[in-house]
Parts: sequence; C-alpha cells; structure tokens
Amino acid sequence: MAAFPIILWTLHYVICILATDYEDVQYINGMPNKISVLPDGSCRCQKELTKWDKLFVMLEDSQMKQNMLQHAIQEVCRVDCRRMQSEVHQVTAACADTAARAVERAMSQLAARADWKPAYKVEDFGKSKTENESEQKNTLQQLLTVTQDLSVRLQALETSWQKAMLVTFQSSSQDGNELAQRKPETFLDSFGPPRPGGDDAETQRCSATHVLPSGYEMALIFPMRSRTIYASVHPDTMTLSSFTASVWVKASALQEKTVVFSYGTRRNPFEIQLYLSRSSAIFSVHANTSRAVAHNAVSLGEWSHLCASWDSSHGNATLWVNGQVAASLSGVAVGRVVPDRGLLQLGQEKNGCCVGGGFDKNLAFAGKLTGFNIWDRVLSEHEIQSLASRESSRSMAGNVVAWGVTEVQAHGGATFIYH
Repeated sequence: MAAFPIILWTLHYVICILATDYEDVQYINGMPNKISVLPDGSCRCQKELTKWDKLFVMLEDSQMKQNMLQHAIQEVCRVDCRRMQSEVHQVTAACADTAARAVERAMSQLAARADWKPAYKVEDFGKSKTENESEQKNTLQQLLTVTQDLSVRLQALETSWQKAMLVTFQSSSQDGNELAQRKPETFLDSFGPPRPGGDDAETQRCSATHVLPSGYEMALIFPMRSRTIYASVHPDTMTLSSFTASVWVKASALQEKTVVFSYGTRRNPFEIQLYLSRSSAIFSVHANTSRAVAHNAVSLGEWSHLCASWDSSHGNATLWVNGQVAASLSGVAVGRVVPDRGLLQLGQEKNGCCVGGGFDKNLAFAGKLTGFNIWDRVLSEHEIQSLASRESSRSMAGNVVAWGVTEVQAHGGATFIYH
C-alpha cells in the first residue's frame, strides 16, 4: 500500500513532462541532450528544429522516463515483497507454535483417556468374571441337587420294582418255600438270559422283556422321536444285486411311518427301506411303490425280529417276522443293482441331499434296536429261523454289515447300551 502514492506521483510527473513544449529543449534532467547535436558537429541551437526532430526528441525522452519509472516500480515492489515475506514468516512461526501447542495438548488428553479406558475395562471384566463364576456355581449346585434327588428317586423305584417282581415270582412259583430260600444273587440272576429247564414261562417272559434278545450284549437306544437322533452305518461297500437284512426292534412309539433303517443315494433316497406303520412292517426296494406289507408284526414294548430279503434276478422281495414269512412280492426292481456311495441309517430316512439334512422327526424311530446285519445273498429259511431264535443268532454275522464289527456312529441323543 505504501508504493501506491509513489506510483501515482510518477505517473503525474510523466504526464507533465509529456505536456511540456519540446521546441527549446537542450537539457534533460541537467544532462545535455545528445540528440540536439547534429552529425556534422554543429548544434541544434544554430538552426531551427523541424517537427519530426522535435517528435523524435520527445519519443526518446519518453522512453527514458518510462525506463526510469519501471526501475522505480521494481524497486518499490521488491521492498514490499521482502516486507510481506518477513511478515508471512512471522505469522507462520506464530501459527506453527500455536498448532504445536494444540497438538501436544490433544495428544496429552488422548493418552490420559487411553490410560483410563483400559483400567475401566479391566475393572468391568473382573466384575463380569466374578458374576459369571457365581452364576456357574449356583447352576452347578442346582444340578447337583437335582442329580441327588433323581438318584434317590431311582433307588426308590428300583426297590419298589424288585419288591413287585418278588411278589409276582412268589405267586407264580409252585414251591414258595424254595423261592423264599433263594439267595439275592440267585434271584437277580433270573433277569439274565433264560436257562433251559430252570424257570417257568412267566420268568422267561419277564427276563426276555428286560434283556437283549439272541444273547446280544449291545443295543442302540433312541430315547425319543427327533430329526437329530439317528445312527449312521458305514460298510465297506453297498453294491448289491441281492441281500438279506436282519434286525431286532423294540419300539416305544408307533406312528404312521416309523423308519427302522433306510439306504439312499443322491439320485434315489429310497433304495432300501424297512419301516413300521402302526403295528405293520413294510419293506421296499428301489421305490416306495412296490411294498411287502406284514400286518400285526410288532407290538409296543416287545422285541420283534424283522428280516427282509431281495434278489434282482427274479425281483423276489420277502419279509419275515419272528422267523415266519409274513409278506412276499415278485417282480420288484428286476435286474437292478443297488448302487454304492449312499447313506445307510438307522432310525431315520434320508430325503435330503446331505448327511443330517432333510430329516423329519415324524419319521424317526423311538425305542431299542440291536442285531443289525446285512448279507450280500438271500439267506435260507433255516438260517432266517436261526436268526429269529434267541439262542443261536448271535453267532451269525453279516458279511456286508456285521453288528458289533461294522462302524456305527450314534448322532443326537442316540446312545449305545450294554448288558
């Protein structure tokens, strides 16, 4: 701003000079005007200047003053720029100092907050951990109390049951004195497998109710109908042109369809099926359209032996119940071979595309199951009747699936029990 009056003064001065009459100009700024000297050495004052000479003198003088004006303006601008640069440096230094102090203050506040928050979190975590441990202790204490109460109830129930069974045996025994003189160990032995000629029919029936059939020591128990409770069987191969499947079942619930075992592939989930419909047993191969149906085959709470056989050459499908032919069909899946790489399951039906998928609790089996065997041939009538007997079937094991040898995995709440 200080250079602006100087520039105005200089412009005014130039205007005044240009307005001056150049007719008698001999000196410019105290210096002789060399243009007034002619080439022959004579002086302009000796002769009258023409208009063109005067014009040239005016232009040269104007050019000189213009150069002087530009030089003055450059000096003024240089001084102002230096002063402005100094002021900018001062302002920048002041701002940098202020910003540095502000950043330092902000960092101090953040550090203080960071130190405070972890301490707060650690304190909260300690409180939460203490509360969780207290809740866990309370839950465990309640569980222990319930377990003790359940144990007491089970002991009372067992005592009552033993008393009731003792009264039943005493009433059915021909010699009450002999029964009363038995040792407790001998009495408890009556719940084992029946001994030939040692017990009467009532004792045999009661023993058969509480032990596994055919001398098997292991069984699968399915406590309830659920889509997650089942067992998967893993044989080496299931490529079959004929087969016989044998199983002992004791159902605790009978619905419209209760699956005992099923085998299916991705292409056909219903390759082999054996299921219960109320008190009937139904056997199908390849599809659910051709079925062998055995009526009044099973009863609630009682062991029943089911055996199903099929051969592809003639398509004969036969269903045996407790060693007797209960249903048969011909022309079932003639010439077909049961493919490998499927899923063999107990207590459920595979109607999905993956393991554990597509299960329906309304099709689930509830009860006990044992003695599941599969052969790659059709067994004879004598072999099937031996399987249905309670004495000799344990020694006959399948060559495709052998109970107690082939891997069986229990899922959900299905568990193995041993006697």
